[in-house]
Amino acid sequence: MTTIPEHGLLVLDKPRGPSSHQVTAWAGEILGARVGHAGTLDPGVSGVLVVMIGNAVRLAPILLSEEKEYVAAIRLHGDVREESLRRAAAEFCGRIYQRPPRRSAVARNLRIRTVKALDVLEASERLAVLRITCDAGTYIRSLCHHLGLALGCGAHMQELRRVRSGIFSEEHAHTLHDLKDAAVCAGHGNSRHLAEMILPPETIAGGLPSLVIRDTAVDALCHGAALAGVGVIRQDAFVRGEAVAVLTGKGQLVCIGEAIVSSTQVAPGQTGLVAAPRTVFMRPGAYPKGWKTKEK
Repeated sequence: MTTIPEHGLLVLDKPRGPSSHQVTAWAGEILGARVGHAGTLDPGVSGVLVVMIGNAVRLAPILLSEEKEYVAAIRLHGDVREESLRRAAAEFCGRIYQRPPRRSAVARNLRIRTVKALDVLEASERLAVLRITCDAGTYIRSLCHHLGLALGCGAHMQELRRVRSGIFSEEHAHTLHDLKDAAVCAGHGNSRHLAEMILPPETIAGGLPSLVIRDTAVDALCHGAALAGVGVIRQDAFVRGEAVAVLTGKGQLVCIGEAIVSSTQVAPGQTGLVAAPRTVFMRPGAYPKGWKTKEK
């Protein structure tokens, strides 16, 4: 019988109607597990919702901060030539100022977000379809409103779907019906489909620079010690202060750390501190102790 992971990530295709909190709660009830979600979608918005299961909720700070991608239908309040729409859309790429809407749960302080791409996929009469790639926390409804102001005719967002959250896209997403069917099958002894839906926490390493460490360095990190270059086997490029995924040689996630220096300053095998653990996933004792305690 296939073992169902107790900890991991589940990518759901949230339907329009229920809130992100409600969809996540339903998933938790189906799985009988402690869950949380990474990135709220309004009730009227559909798309990719990453659900964290068990101790994978510790990944929330990383998942919440990752880049998002949306497809939005925007209703223009006047006639606009398509080339004018495309020119105006291009002007919104880059750093923009936004203030959270009055109905928002957060403080309405002015904030800066980066729109990395704003493409017009289709335009017909007064309806257009946009693809937006942006920072987490970007208000697409406000963006559509401001685009309408720039065009001089006004506009509002008519429909919105999130097609990607970090490294997770629609291709990874399952419906609640899929999840329920898989859970019922698991209850009858076939847990393969449910196990395949739950991605291991290590999956997050695909969106972060990673460091692969020696087995002898693992337990020290599990106890909160900083990682030295002598314990590193290989590493990706990273800069000081960046979040990094620290993995064993078998690809197991030890912790999410913060780079103390840039990767150009310390090579694998050299002395000097490289990263400090911020969120530890592996339990102490999982790997043999490779460090010595000073005798009193």
